[in-house]
Amino acid sequence: MKIALMDVGIGLLTAAAAVRGLRPDADLVLSSDPAGMPWGPRTPEDITARALATAEAAAARRPDALIVACNTATVHALPALRARFEPGLPVIGTVPAVKPAAAGGGPVAIWATPATTGSRYQRGLIDAFAAGVRVVEVPCPGLSDGVEYANEADIAFAVAAAARRTPDEVRAVVLGCTHYELVAGRIRAALQRPGLPPPVLHASADAVAAQALRRIGAHPAPEAPATGTLTVLLNGREAALPATAPAYAEGRLLHTLAPTR
Repeated sequence: MKIALMDVGIGLLTAAAAVRGLRPDADLVLSSDPAGMPWGPRTPEDITARALATAEAAAARRPDALIVACNTATVHALPALRARFEPGLPVIGTVPAVKPAAAGGGPVAIWATPATTGSRYQRGLIDAFAAGVRVVEVPCPGLSDGVEYANEADIAFAVAAAARRTPDEVRAVVLGCTHYELVAGRIRAALQRPGLPPPVLHASADAVAAQALRRIGAHPAPEAPATGTLTVLLNGREAALPATAPAYAEGRLLHTLAPTR
């Protein structure tokens, strides 16, 4: 079994680690676009073109499924990716977990990039899955870049600023960018209020990994032998994991995997 994941940068680490947890025997292909970073400020057409190129590099390794481990790429490029690769290669997008977050009745905050906050896409998710629930959209400028480059000062500043914009009564927070999942612990700590239970963070990696297995008719087997290999593609060229990956637990986990045989 071979599962490919794509993103502009290291946001794909959480979904890759989730796949590894479900199927330690699966080979992983991680394809990213450091030369095009960041995707958020680009036009939808440019994002789609770069996402297609990143996906083509992954598809050339003949995976069984392709996970689009990026909210921005899912918003702008998922239809084009599915038109290009399906039905031969199942393509799984990453959707912010608004539905399970809203199931508790709210209020709910959605932390997302400035480009996604207030977008028609995000408002559509709120209308579809959080009708009647108070939802606060919280832009997080600089957070994804801080995570990408493992810049502790930038991460701390961006998390603190977003926490200040999050009302105290919010106890459910949707992480609307895959990069944010890498610093979930720091986000939770910043949102902790005295005398209140810890906030519940709703991420996407576990659901996306499970959906990828369902799409190819496979089942979770966390007890399987840990024989899966790792291929890293940076703008289509085989490389090592980015130097910042080991700054995060998910990156350290993947760093232990053997390269492709």
